[in-house]
Amino acid sequence: MGSQLANMLSDNGNNVSCIDKSPDAFANLGRNFNGSTIQGVGFDEDVLVRAGVEDCDVLAAVTQYDKVNIMCAEVASRLYDVEHVIARLYNPELERAYMQLGIDYVCGTSLVAEDVFSKVMVGHGSHVTTFGDFEVVRFSLDLSGREDSRSIRVSELERDHAIRIIAFERADGSSSSIPSSDSLLYSGDIILACVRHDHIRQLSKFMQR
Repeated sequence: MGSQLANMLSDNGNNVSCIDKSPDAFANLGRNFNGSTIQGVGFDEDVLVRAGVEDCDVLAAVTQYDKVNIMCAEVASRLYDVEHVIARLYNPELERAYMQLGIDYVCGTSLVAEDVFSKVMVGHGSHVTTFGDFEVVRFSLDLSGREDSRSIRVSELERDHAIRIIAFERADGSSSSIPSSDSLLYSGDIILACVRHDHIRQLSKFMQR
C-alpha cells in the first residue's frame, strides 16, 4: 500500500521520500519510481530529517502497526510542525486516541491507497477534523470549471456532490452565515463543509489551490 501511494504521488508530480526499516521493501516501488528512499524507522528524528521532514507539506504514516503510525505522526506534527499528517489505523479501538491527538487517519479495514492520496491532494490546511466516515473541510470555493462560474445554489452543490454545507463566509469577509438550501455561494467564498471520505476527490475540483 505504501509503495502504491508513493508512486501515485510521484506520478502526480510530487517530490516523495519513502522510509522503511527493511531495504528489501523498496523493491516494491518499481524501477520507474523517481523519489528517494531512506532506510530506518519513521519516528527516528535523524531519519526524518534525512527524508526532508523539515520542509515537507504532508507526512503519511502507513505502516502495519498503529503504535508506530501514531509515533510517526506525533513526531512529525509536534516536533517539526508538519501541517498535514495522515496515519493508517488498523485497530478501531484506537480510533478515540487518534481523534484525541488530532491525528487525521484512514481506517485500515477500508483502506486503499486512493483514500490517502485523496486526502493528500485536497491540500493541507483544508482539513478540519475527521468524524467517522466523514471529513470536515474548509476551503475557498472555485467555480471556474462551471458554465455559470459566478455562483451556485447551496441545494445544487449538496445534491450533486454528496456534501453538507455547514457555514460560509463571503470572499471579502463582509459577512458569514449558516446557509439555507436557497443561499447562493460565489467563487472565492470560504466554505465549511462535511463530506464523506469517498467523495473528497470529487469535491476537490471546487477547492482553490
